[in-house]
Amino acid sequence: MKNIRRVLSLVLLLTMVAALAVSPVAEAKKPAVPDHYTFPLEETAEIKGLTNFPAGSESEPNNRTIFKRLEEATNVHVKWRAIQSDQWGDKIALEMSNVKTLPEFVFNAQFGDVELLKYAKQGAIIHVEEYIDQYMPNLAKVFEQAPEYRTMCTDENGHIWALPWIEQLGSGKTAIQTIGNMPFINLDWLDFLGLEMPTTTDELEQVLIAFRDNADKLKAEFGIDGDIIPLACIINGGNEDCTILCNGFGEGYGDPDPGRHIVVDENGKVVCTATTEGFRKGVQWLHELYAEGLMDPDAFTQEWSTYVAKGKSNRYGVCFSWDVANIVPISMDDLIAGKHWAPLPALTADVKNITPQNGSYTSGFDRGRCVITAKAENPALICAWLDQMYAPLQSPQNNWGTYGEDDDFDIFEMSTNDKGEPMLKHAWLGDASPVEVREAECVGGPLAILDSYYGVYVTCPDDAQYRLNWIKDIYTPDMNTKNIFPNVFMNADDTKTISNLAADITKCINTARANWIMYGMNDGDWEKLQSDLAAYKLADYLGVFQKYYDAFNA
Repeated sequence: MKNIRRVLSLVLLLTMVAALAVSPVAEAKKPAVPDHYTFPLEETAEIKGLTNFPAGSESEPNNRTIFKRLEEATNVHVKWRAIQSDQWGDKIALEMSNVKTLPEFVFNAQFGDVELLKYAKQGAIIHVEEYIDQYMPNLAKVFEQAPEYRTMCTDENGHIWALPWIEQLGSGKTAIQTIGNMPFINLDWLDFLGLEMPTTTDELEQVLIAFRDNADKLKAEFGIDGDIIPLACIINGGNEDCTILCNGFGEGYGDPDPGRHIVVDENGKVVCTATTEGFRKGVQWLHELYAEGLMDPDAFTQEWSTYVAKGKSNRYGVCFSWDVANIVPISMDDLIAGKHWAPLPALTADVKNITPQNGSYTSGFDRGRCVITAKAENPALICAWLDQMYAPLQSPQNNWGTYGEDDDFDIFEMSTNDKGEPMLKHAWLGDASPVEVREAECVGGPLAILDSYYGVYVTCPDDAQYRLNWIKDIYTPDMNTKNIFPNVFMNADDTKTISNLAADITKCINTARANWIMYGMNDGDWEKLQSDLAAYKLADYLGVFQKYYDAFNA
C-alpha cells in the first residue's frame, strides 16, 4: 500500500509540474486578436500566401506595384509562393494535399465546388462567415448591396468556405457574360468580295464558300501569308468553339453550357442539349462546313497559342472568342468604329434565338477564388488584409491593373469623378491586346466590382463597353430564351454526384460531337449516343439539376 501511495504521489507531483511548465507556453502561442484591425499596423506582421501568375509576366508577387502599395498601406508583409498559371491545375492539388507545407491562404485558388467542399470536409480550409462579419467591412458592404452574392457563397449549413470574385458588367440579358464564344466576321473580306452580312445559316455557308473560292484574290489583296481559313475555331474549346452558330436549329437552345451541356426549357425543365433535335441538326450542318473545306482542319487539335498565331496573320474569315482583339491585329478605335471586324448576328435556321450562358444573369462570379487554410495562425488578420481587396478603389486595380507604374503603359490614371472624389480612369489601350496588358499589372484574387461603381470609383473599360454595346444591340433582342440555370451552391453529396456523372457524360458528348463534325453521323450514331448517355445515368444527372432549379425558383 505504501508503494502504491508513493507512486500515486509521484504521478500527481509530475502532473502538477508539467502543467506549470506547459500552460504558460501554450497561452503564449495564442495570438491576441483585437475586435478589429486598423491599417497600417503599428508593427509589421507577416502572413503566408500562395498565388499564380501568367506565363511571361512578373513571377514575384511582391515586385508588382499593387502589392507594394498594399504592403505600405497595411504594414503587412506577405511571404508569397507563386506558381505559373498554366501549371496551376496540376500543382495546386499537390499543394493542398500536403498539410505540412500548406500556406495560410490561397489567393487565386479558383476552386470549383467539388474542390471547395472536399477541402472543407478534409479540414484543409476553414469557414469564414464570422470573420467576414467582424473583420471584413468592405466585403460585408458588398453583400449588403447585393445580397444574392452572399447567398451564392453560402452552403446548406450556413458556412462560407471561400472569398468570391465578383465582376458586374451589365445585368440580366445585357450582362457581358451572357455570351462567351462571340462570333466575329471579317468585314474587309466581305466588302472586297461584295458580300452582305449573313443572317441565316445558309447565307453564312455561302459567304464561307466565297472566302474559300477567292482565297488567292484575298491573299493578294491583303498581303496574307499562309492558307485562307474561312471559319476558325477550337472544337470543344470554350470561348473559341463555334457552338453559337447552331442556336437556330431545332428548338433553338444551342449548347451554351459546354461544361455541363444543360439548358432549361420554357416549362422549367432541365434538358441535356445533346438529346435535342437542335443539337443533332447543328452538328450535321457543321459537318457540311467541314466536309466542304470551310473549317480549319486543325480545329480539333490546336491550342490557344496556335489559334492566335494564325489570327494575327490575318488568315481568318470568321473566328470565335471573348474579344476579337485577342485573336486578330485590330485597334480599339477600329472596333468601336465598326471597321475590319464585327460580331456575326444570330443566324436563323429553323428559328432565331440566342440562349444566354447559364448563371450569367448575376454577371462574373467565382465562388472559390480565395481560401483560408487550417494552417492560418491568425485568420482574423488575414481576412482583414484580404478585405482591402474589396475596397471600391482597390478591386478594379486587382482585376485589371493599376496606375503610376515606371513602365511604358498603365491601365489606369488616377482621376476624379463628378464630385471631385478619387476615381480610376481607364487609359487608352491603343493597338495593345487587353489580355496581355492586364496580365502585366493585375493580381486577380478576391474582389468585387459592382455596376454601381462605374462613374463613381472607376470608368467602364473601353473593351468591355463596346462588348456590352454589341450584346445589348445585336444579341439581346434575339435572346428569346425564357429560363437559364442559375448559379447555385449544391451540397457535398450532390456536388460529388454531378462531378462523377459529368466526367463520363461530358466526355461522351464532346467525343461524339467532334467525331460527327469530322466524319458525319447517321441514325445509328445518334441512337448510340442516347443509349450511352442513359447508361451514364443522364436521368440522375438531370434530376440533381432539376432539384436545385426548382428550389431556387421556390
